[in-house]
Parts: sequence; C-alpha cells; structure tokens
Amino acid sequence: MSVSDARLAQIAARFAEIEARLASGTLEGKDFIAASRDYAELEPVARAAEAVAAMRGELASLAELDDPDMRELAEEELARIRAELPEAEHALAIAMLPRDSADSRSAMLEVRAGTGGDEAALFAADLLRMYERFAAEQGWRFELVSANASDIGGFKEAVAQITGNGVFAKLKFESGVHRVQRVPVTESGGRIHTSAATVAVLPEPDEVDVQIEDKDLKIDVYRASGAGGQHVNTTDSAVRITHLPTGTVVTCQDGRSQHKNKEKAMQVLRARLFEAQRDAVQGEEAAARKAMVGSGDRSERIRTYNFPQGRVTDHRINLTLHRLPEILEGPGLGELIDALIAEDQAKRLAALGE
Repeated sequence: MSVSDARLAQIAARFAEIEARLASGTLEGKDFIAASRDYAELEPVARAAEAVAAMRGELASLAELDDPDMRELAEEELARIRAELPEAEHALAIAMLPRDSADSRSAMLEVRAGTGGDEAALFAADLLRMYERFAAEQGWRFELVSANASDIGGFKEAVAQITGNGVFAKLKFESGVHRVQRVPVTESGGRIHTSAATVAVLPEPDEVDVQIEDKDLKIDVYRASGAGGQHVNTTDSAVRITHLPTGTVVTCQDGRSQHKNKEKAMQVLRARLFEAQRDAVQGEEAAARKAMVGSGDRSERIRTYNFPQGRVTDHRINLTLHRLPEILEGPGLGELIDALIAEDQAKRLAALGE
C-alpha cells in the first residue's frame, strides 16, 4: 500500500494544525483532552510520513543532478535511499492502519482456573505472576483488585488492574484459554496432567463511557472468607454488586474497607459493561475479527505451556518457543506478544490489498 505524496502532505498539515492548537494555550477542559488524544494518535503516523517524504524528496533531488562528477558521488546515496525507502513506507502503512480506539487504554486482567482442579488454580496463579512481572518490565502499575484463593496457594479467580499507556494494545491478544501440561505438585505418580486457565483482558473505560444508574444496582455486603490476612472474617467488608439490567455480578473482598471494595468492584463492573458494549458494536465485524490473530473469544484455546519439553506454543500463529521459564518469568512474554501484533498487522495490511 503506497501512500501518495498528496496524502503525505495532508498528514503533515493535519499534524501541524493540532500542534498549533495545543501550543496556542486557548484550549481548556474537554477540548484540550480531545486535542491531546488526537496528537498522540497522529504523532506516530506524522513521524513515519515525514521520514517517507524526506526520502522521496532526497531521491528526486539526487536524480536531477546533471554534473557527471556529482552524479557519481550521488549513486551510493541513491542506492542507500532506494534500499531503505520500502521499509519506511511499510512502517508508514502499519502506522496508518485503523486502530482500536481502546488501544491506548489501561486494562482489567481477569484470570480464572478452568479444568484441572487445584492444578488449574496453581496455573492461574502462575499466569497472574507472569503478567505482573511483564507489567513491571513495561513500567506499568499492577494492582490486584480481587482474588479468590485456593487452599494450596493458587487462584480460583483473580482480577487485576494494569495501568499505563497502551496496556490494552499489548495485552489484548492474551484473551482466551491457556493450557498447561506438567506433573502437578499434588501428583505422586509423576504423571503429566493437562489443565487450563482462562484469561480475559478488558479495556478500562472512562466513567463517561459507561453510564450506570444507582437504581440498576443491587449491592450486598458480607463477611469476607478465605486467605487474605487478619482482617478477613472480622468485618462485613466484602461487596457483591449485581447490575440488574444485564445480570452481571462482580465481587470484591480484598480491600480492608467496604468503601474500597465497592470502588474496585465498580471499576470491574464498568470494564465488563464497556466490553459488552464494544462486542455489540463490533458484532457486524465479527467475521473480519475472526480472520485476524484472535477474536478475543474466551473459549478459544490460544496457547499451550508444556513443562516436560520446556516449550510454549501459540496455536494462532503456530509459533513455538523453547523458553518456557523465561516466558513465565515475564521478560520472554514480550517476544510472543510482538509476534502476535506483527501477525495481526500483516493480516490487516493484506486485507487492505497490499
């Protein structure tokens, strides 16, 4: 997909216009926020377009040289630019791909034990730690919002808030069923078991994105139970919120105060309702989304972690990495995520006719 010189000029003009508006000091409130968002979204496109325009301009200038001596000196530079220009144009094409409006947002991460009993709960805890370490490496803030611990140190389910720029863009392909093959610590015979955990990554909405009426909420307060410290079972601090129109239920018992638990539960509720809204809007595009790397369907098996062979296989892109410990420690996860993003970009570019 080659971008015309006229389109490059349009991008540069639009970016200059937004820059001037922000620099004018006349924008306030919502207008300033909207302009800042437009700037952040257009900046990578504008920088890529600027690089392509500069290369094309230099090629044209060098091609017009009449002096034989200068022409000879220019040949090497011409060869370099011709070699680098396709890569710059490809980078521009990727930057111009339609973006998910939620890509820049923070996210709610939900991990639930699936089939496999205690072993599945232990694996869910492993996944949660993997994402926590990856978040730390990215400079994001990771906060556990709610957790239902198992008896032997795993999690039946856990919800975390990951705050930072572009969290959803990086983690959205993690939604789905993660499968583990290993010998459980509870297995005395040394047999390999297969267990699973489900991951859901939801973009975190602003309050204006989801309007929730008090009359639509049923709020129950009860005494927390399970692992969680000395405060558990001493006060009625746990909160269960039911959104009556949709039947969505959210519970939170990790905070020491009822107020804190209600606040966290409302954050999770907003994220789930926002995702439901997004699914409804994108319903017409379901076929197109299925053709991409992943639809975000939580029932879709996306990855297998095989401990005996020390490998991780992502089934959507047929990528196997023999670096299981490094991936579960967090840093190695970046290679998988980058490969998924690259595959998604390639398929979308192909769909545009490149």
